[in-house]
Amino acid sequence: MTRLTTVMETNLMIRVLAVSFAALAAAAAPAFAADAPLDVETTVVAPSDGVQPDWRVTLKATGVVGPEFEGARDYSVTGYPGLSIRRPGQPWKFGAPDDGFGFALFDSAMFQIGPVARIKSKRDSSDERRIRGVHDVDWAVEPGVFVEFYPTTNTRIRGELRHGVGGHDGFVGDIAADWIERFGAFTVSAGPRLSLGDSDFMNEYFGVTTRDALRNGRLSRYKADGGIKSVGAAAAVTYDWTPNWSTTAFGAYNRLVGDAADSPIVRRLKSKDQFTVGLGVAYTFDFNW
Repeated sequence: MTRLTTVMETNLMIRVLAVSFAALAAAAAPAFAADAPLDVETTVVAPSDGVQPDWRVTLKATGVVGPEFEGARDYSVTGYPGLSIRRPGQPWKFGAPDDGFGFALFDSAMFQIGPVARIKSKRDSSDERRIRGVHDVDWAVEPGVFVEFYPTTNTRIRGELRHGVGGHDGFVGDIAADWIERFGAFTVSAGPRLSLGDSDFMNEYFGVTTRDALRNGRLSRYKADGGIKSVGAAAAVTYDWTPNWSTTAFGAYNRLVGDAADSPIVRRLKSKDQFTVGLGVAYTFDFNW
């Protein structure tokens, strides 16, 4: 029964992602005729020997202030690297700071499809006295697949479907839509966010077992169902100092909803509102294989 429930929830999540993509694409469809395909990036720095490079590689380093774990009230500072790879001459593609790490196996002016991964931080209940005794959660890696769709030159719709390894073994999904504007050296973006999780994921981070309840003494037993975890919005501003160097400042707000918001852990911590701010730097260079 548990296996059947997980399969049904996974199929439901895939359908939700597909329907959401279709709805967003339909809303943007009238703009197809008025907008030309995305411009090809013109900031490629040619090698001194005149040979066209095989790849354009972008290395990123980002510092973030955000919740210590899913549903946390306290915040911490973390840092993480990033990497993107593309062929020279491929259409310029927007990348949001809250995208998972990935690269496109299929890349056209309007679509991208490829593998993606994220890292989810651990939860140590001994660090938060209000939930002391609740089961800890280890670090998790979430490999999966992403799909991007550019219905217009200024609109990007992205979906990710991933599966946890380590801290949890559930399926999670994210849907993002961004409006993008380029003003000279500045790139400005903003748009809504939606996150989902199946019951395995939701129970790992928001559920309270009988043992948890007995050890904590103030939290009641709680079993979370799969569904929408949070809704919110994100915005970012990127400045290109040179064709190789850029800096990005960003912020995001997410509101826990559904079974995540009803969790005794979240209610105890009074942490339905989750904020994130960060600053990143990127360096782009040509690479010959």
